[in-house]
Amino acid sequence: MFTNLARRKARAAATALGIALGVATIVALLSVGSGLKRTAAELVHLGQADLGIFQSGVSDPTASVLPTSLATRLEKRPDVDEATPLLLIVEGVKQEPAAVVFGADPKGFFRRRLVMSAGRGGPAGATGILVGDRLARELGLRPGSTLQVKRKRFTVNGIYHSGIFFEDTGAILDLATAQRLAHRGAEATTIAVALADNVRHDTAEKALKRALPGTQIIGTADEASRAGANGQLVRNVVTIIAALALIVGGLGVTNTMAMAVLERRRELALLSAIGWQRLRVALLVLAEGVAVSLLGAGFGLLLGVVGAGLLNDALDVSAVVTPKVTPWTIGQGLLIGVAIGVLGGLYPAWRGTRGSATELLGGA
Repeated sequence: MFTNLARRKARAAATALGIALGVATIVALLSVGSGLKRTAAELVHLGQADLGIFQSGVSDPTASVLPTSLATRLEKRPDVDEATPLLLIVEGVKQEPAAVVFGADPKGFFRRRLVMSAGRGGPAGATGILVGDRLARELGLRPGSTLQVKRKRFTVNGIYHSGIFFEDTGAILDLATAQRLAHRGAEATTIAVALADNVRHDTAEKALKRALPGTQIIGTADEASRAGANGQLVRNVVTIIAALALIVGGLGVTNTMAMAVLERRRELALLSAIGWQRLRVALLVLAEGVAVSLLGAGFGLLLGVVGAGLLNDALDVSAVVTPKVTPWTIGQGLLIGVAIGVLGGLYPAWRGTRGSATELLGGA
């Protein structure tokens, strides 16, 4: 098998390279999609909440609009311990557009769970702001510094750490201040919900979905990634590219192996003449196609791991999404490589068993 491939190095290498590019693209997109899913999970569990409630039907969860009075209504339920409204201001910090500024009630659990590493917490008033430690390091901020949000300057009262990416790379204003700044009145982007003790997560989620029509109750990373248009876009693109890779890669393998079979008709006939069964001949041709595909898939996996970071930068989401290469991502890449080899090798394998050995060896 390897001897036969070595005879046609250029053709086999070109086929493997085409497969590698397809697999690399799939791996890179899957890695960015996994990173997006992890980021979405953190967006749902702001303040270490159990559930996040968003407006239904919006293209992106950050575009959600809810009345803050919904939090009071939720806290009257026996399955809810606390609910706090949050207003998200995106692209409000000019120096770091990816930073999210949160408007939050100083008395809510979102604020109470912050660990202050410098300065003080508590109400920030109309001119104060709390800054996450990651954002503070990036912008060189400390208590007493000023930070501009949507053309208004605020004094940094304290630096906090929460362990949640979005919070630590963002900043927090009092809810009333954020609402005035964003011209949103008594509105919020999401309601963070902490469930009561001994309440099952899935049971509470189903009950809230029934009680709150027009809202999305999001409690898992899968639900969060499905809620936004970006997550759906990544999944659709991966599906389309995987299908194209199978088609184009399969055609490439078919062409390469079919040409090889035509060139080796007498060689294959000789193998049949000395006792090789047709199945064995077919398996030889099929194995050569799979070997070329695996070679391309292996190279494609390496390209995909490197390309994931480049794709992340090209999409300009590196500030909020870190590509995540998982064993399942690697497995999918290899699976597609094997599928290309099998699909592309079926016709040449069948073609290699056609024809009479006596006819091929006797004619010259």
